[in-house]
Amino acid sequence: MRVEDVNVYKSRIKQVLITQEEIEREVKRAAGYIDSLYDGKPIMLVGILKGSFVFLADVCKRVSVPCELGFMCVKSYFDGTDPSGEVRIVMDLDRDISNYHVVICEDIIDTGRTLAKLKNMLGERKPLSLDIITLLDKPERREAEIKADLSLFTIPDKFVIGYGLDCAEYYRNLPYIAVYSEE
Repeated sequence: MRVEDVNVYKSRIKQVLITQEEIEREVKRAAGYIDSLYDGKPIMLVGILKGSFVFLADVCKRVSVPCELGFMCVKSYFDGTDPSGEVRIVMDLDRDISNYHVVICEDIIDTGRTLAKLKNMLGERKPLSLDIITLLDKPERREAEIKADLSLFTIPDKFVIGYGLDCAEYYRNLPYIAVYSEE
């Protein structure tokens, strides 16, 4: 998709599914969950780029326990609204995680293939513990056996954009989650 006209860009936003205020409330809940589990323990919040960067930043700002950040870049959508079926690690963590309680902060669990691969890969590195927090969960599309320890919103089988989620790299800057329309 190439957006050359602001009117076309705006016309693709079909409806707001989750408001900015709802997101802020749930992000605070996620931070409280992390604080309650890991008080005083070495934690690493791992963001899966690019989609989770906004979610991770907001959670990190609200977590009161000391934490480090790690980033991985994984691709499963290459240009459009359908997953390719391929999961490719583009950028891996740059340090040993065996002395950390690792919390994967994911933007969305859709088919679950990407997250299942990441969970297995990180589990083999023997962190002290490994938890998954996801902003969005789309259980209708699940193909892999994977479940988040904390899921903030369960959504219907719609392609969504905003708050870090994109369509062909656009719409990440929206402060809410919206349904994307190709029409």
